[in-house]
Amino acid sequence: MAMCIAKTKVNSAPRVMTHERMISRYNIETAYSFMHQKMRVYIHSNMEWQREDIEYAISSYVDEMNPELYSLISGGREDYLRNHIRFEHDICEAVDKLEVLLLQESQ
Repeated sequence: MAMCIAKTKVNSAPRVMTHERMISRYNIETAYSFMHQKMRVYIHSNMEWQREDIEYAISSYVDEMNPELYSLISGGREDYLRNHIRFEHDICEAVDKLEVLLLQESQ
């Protein structure tokens, strides 16, 4: 998927343009910060209740996040970050994708 960075005249905040969609840097930074923090706890936790709480928190978060950003990182998978069996893989992958978006935007 081709991406480029653009600044609008109305708002000088950089935005990631993916085809005809616009995702603000704030959306990416917020998602990255939240998911990175939750991922670090999740992968090191051996308490099932804590891992379930994190899965619930992330699932609730993605219900409210920028839908274009979610679509971009999920690759169109509707159960992305919502499937208990794949959750650990998905959260690690999502954090990696968000980090790449942040790095691309800073160039």
